[in-house]
Amino acid sequence: METLRRQIQEVTGLTLNAAQMAAFQRYEQELLAWNARFNLTAIRDVPGIRSKHFLDSLTCTLAWGKNPPASLIDIGTGAGFPGIPLKIACPSLKLTLVESVGKKVAFCRHIVETLNMKNVTVIQARAEELGQHRDHRAAYDWAVARAVANLPILAEYLLPLVRTGGVALAQKGEDAPAEAHAAERAIQVLGGKLRKLTPVELPGVADDRFLVVIDKVHQTPPGYPRRVGLPAKKPIV
Repeated sequence: METLRRQIQEVTGLTLNAAQMAAFQRYEQELLAWNARFNLTAIRDVPGIRSKHFLDSLTCTLAWGKNPPASLIDIGTGAGFPGIPLKIACPSLKLTLVESVGKKVAFCRHIVETLNMKNVTVIQARAEELGQHRDHRAAYDWAVARAVANLPILAEYLLPLVRTGGVALAQKGEDAPAEAHAAERAIQVLGGKLRKLTPVELPGVADDRFLVVIDKVHQTPPGYPRRVGLPAKKPIV
């Protein structure tokens, strides 16, 4: 774990204490145990978990620098990424994890309880449903997602959940520049404005990675997000 701690500091500038690193170690142990039974994630080896799950999740902090948001919603969190690593690193974060697959929801709830995390809510739902729910629409400082959908679709999942003045953040691979170009109209229609694409390098990982940062500059029109499945079937173009 000492190597992971050093890599976190080198890549993100975060200095984590012993208790935070112990939380990551317990998270890793539980993920390995659950993965053997429930196939939560395709990455099953320890080095892969540390670099492609933990460290990759923490690169989100590069988008907000030294001022973490007060509230964050993680859409399609899977086994808790990037939300739970961000909560470990930024304990003051009020976190909402959203996942539609029951076994992944159960794992997230288990980890939240195991690590005794406060101000974390785990919801089994689809983003389209929450985006029209009065308790969640325009309720968050930041909305994040990793590897959930192409950006024109993802913008419709994330932006309705963010308050005006907040931020939507998508973790993307090498196609991020092309996806951002294809999503220009969707972002505008949904009340957003592309701020920047930040390249991210992870030690030992050759794949290109980007943080796509979108500012919420206007309210999202009431018709968005559309009903479940429609954003993926008919993306805004």
